[in-house]
Amino acid sequence: MWRRSFSSSTATATLKGKKWDALIIGGGHNGLTAAAYLARGGLSVAVLERRHVIGGATVTEELVPGFKFSRCSYLQSLLRPSIIKELELGKHGLKLLKRNPSSFTPCLDGRYLLLGPDKQLNHSEISKFSLADAEAYPRYESQLENFSKFMDLVLDSPPPESVQHKASINEKLKNKIQNSVFWASCLRHVSSLGQKDMVDFMDLLLSPASKVLNNWFEADVLKATLATDAVIGSTASVHDPGSGYVLLHHVMGETDGDRGIWSYVEGGMGSVSKAIGNAATEAGAHIVTNAEVSQLLIENSSTVCGVTLADGTEVHSSIVLSNATPYKTFIELVPDDVLPDDFVRAIKHSDYSSATTKINVAVDKLPEFRSCKLDHPHAGPQHVGTIHIGSESMEDIHSACQDAANGTPSRRPVIEMTIPSVLDKTISPPGKHVINLFVQYTPYKPLDGDWQDHDYRESFAKKCFTLIDEYAPGFSTSIIGYDMLTPPDLERIIGLTGGNIFHGAMGLDSLFLMRPAKGWSNYKTPLQGLYLCGSGAHPGGGVMGAPGRNAARLALQDVREKI
Repeated sequence: MWRRSFSSSTATATLKGKKWDALIIGGGHNGLTAAAYLARGGLSVAVLERRHVIGGATVTEELVPGFKFSRCSYLQSLLRPSIIKELELGKHGLKLLKRNPSSFTPCLDGRYLLLGPDKQLNHSEISKFSLADAEAYPRYESQLENFSKFMDLVLDSPPPESVQHKASINEKLKNKIQNSVFWASCLRHVSSLGQKDMVDFMDLLLSPASKVLNNWFEADVLKATLATDAVIGSTASVHDPGSGYVLLHHVMGETDGDRGIWSYVEGGMGSVSKAIGNAATEAGAHIVTNAEVSQLLIENSSTVCGVTLADGTEVHSSIVLSNATPYKTFIELVPDDVLPDDFVRAIKHSDYSSATTKINVAVDKLPEFRSCKLDHPHAGPQHVGTIHIGSESMEDIHSACQDAANGTPSRRPVIEMTIPSVLDKTISPPGKHVINLFVQYTPYKPLDGDWQDHDYRESFAKKCFTLIDEYAPGFSTSIIGYDMLTPPDLERIIGLTGGNIFHGAMGLDSLFLMRPAKGWSNYKTPLQGLYLCGSGAHPGGGVMGAPGRNAARLALQDVREKI
């Protein structure tokens, strides 16, 4: 794990001994990204991380002796190519391990489905269930890839927000010109798509994932495998309008230029944060762990001038960027009666609900799947990608969601299993493996028990292991140890309000110009000098880095205009 690789709380004297140009609240990957860009822009920057380790939810921790886990986030694809290139993350230690095949779905009837970047494999595998689907799948992939290219402009740009304060005529004119350039670029992209594709794009954005997939395919197992991408990390069902948008995530990212390819990271996901942190440190940023921010310092009722740490230390700065959730930032860190009432209401009533539980497991052998006994002495193709457990149809996913909607954890949870140690030999002892289980749906406050109750927690973990046993007999007996993060744990340990891994829901009502609140989508806030740079800002969650990069570039522009 990455413990105090940079600075520790013993640097308090250094922190308070000067006025910084910029402070970053939270050393998650977005905060570190913002720090790197600000430091490269010539600003003096300090990152204040509450925990003993940097990374936030993008972290590697040794939870069982000898086993290093990507404790929260567990796959890489969405990290913006511009960030990897501009910060030279390869030089700073980032090594991506491509997965091929990328997914495996075992079935209780003895069949299975493998999918990946190999088009011939996909055709062969899907044909086992439907020849028509095998023929349609490349067109489906191509359409989503085409739509995701349209999204690149949106992801890498601040939203075209209106001026939020009293401004000069020149400032208003500049804002109008910038916004016009953005919308003109969008129109060019729209015209290049053509009307039919644009209608299909809008259908994808607004429709339930089930409608989109039913229009494309007939085989239940294929639709279920793809549908998990539409509900990942949310409380939504595949039948909820707008869930189709999240399907884009399965091709929106890329690995080394290959669009839609998800990868493991050597050393775990903490290596992403470490590489960005190294880039920030090289540029001159000062990263401090065990430094919890308790409150923002405000002068003249509307201007941020620094922060107060939990130990009472005041650290002063010209600007502050918060990598914390919108709720944490504006409701818990900003003093009362400073922010406009309508803004506070919007932040308080945003959707921070979560149905996600992460279980990290150390095992003494690979799972042997009943349906896929391929002739491989060690790891086979079925172990390389994401393994979909308990979701052989979209109705399986919907039923699991309904359980949580009724207040109880899913009777048959939807589980995404990954085994990064198959490709990454640095994270587990020889012959043993690290297994990540991303589990849905688990309500924050179940009606039939309490997540603080050890027996209740253990019974749910065993329910998940028993479900896996149905597909891979003997899995439960291979477990050496495990760590489980329920929604309240994700909130308490990682700082994710409500346990929401995206810092807030990713519905169409909370994206783009609506994120984190209407009128405040361009990283600025009602407090002068305070910016939001985490996943609660545009373009949202995932290990993307875009909020951090976009916010830092905007803050740099504001700083330079004042000079």
